[in-house]
Amino acid sequence: MNTSNRRTLKFREFAAIQQLARWLSQRQITPNQISIASMVFALLGCIAFFLMPRASATTGWLLPIGAAVCIQCRLLCNLLDGLVAIEGGKQTPSGELFNDVPDRVSDSLLLVGAGYAVTVVEWGSTLGWSAALLAALTAYIRTLAASMGAPVNFQGPMAKQHRMALLTAGSLASAAEWYFTPNHYAILVALVIINLGCCVTLYRRTLTAYRFMEHHDRA
Repeated sequence: MNTSNRRTLKFREFAAIQQLARWLSQRQITPNQISIASMVFALLGCIAFFLMPRASATTGWLLPIGAAVCIQCRLLCNLLDGLVAIEGGKQTPSGELFNDVPDRVSDSLLLVGAGYAVTVVEWGSTLGWSAALLAALTAYIRTLAASMGAPVNFQGPMAKQHRMALLTAGSLASAAEWYFTPNHYAILVALVIINLGCCVTLYRRTLTAYRFMEHHDRA
């Protein structure tokens, strides 16, 4: 795994995270297995989102909280796989593949699932699919630009951590919202912002790559 391709995250410096990564490094657990676990949590979150419109009146608030927990567990796996690989000395030749592909799958599962939680508008599911596509495109532009020699670019305003933070906030707000209406407006708002933010992110990353390549060729 190329350390220059890692996001700058302050959470990596937390003592509890370091201790957990150290504990995992001492077990028969590989970074690739942790990456796969992130997809499992994303799938569980997707199921929670999908079941929200079908929830009972007494337990409906639990599903948004469950989805939020799954999102954070997915992000924790994303954090730990790199720490175990690099700090734990368990890097593998296929590490980059396992570092990126599960991310794309997890993003799609959670965003598409969130779309199906929104039934107050007819285009809720379309909004989820659109967010998943745009999220994949932001990663594609980053990877394409890096393959052409540009620096790895994690620009926002809607990079992975921003998307998941917003979706988590929307899920928790939806749990509180359940006591007033079961329509999950908070998730709808979160998906709209994610779609718009991803469009801005695509523009910024593409423009940054273009400027780098133009300047690099002239130099």
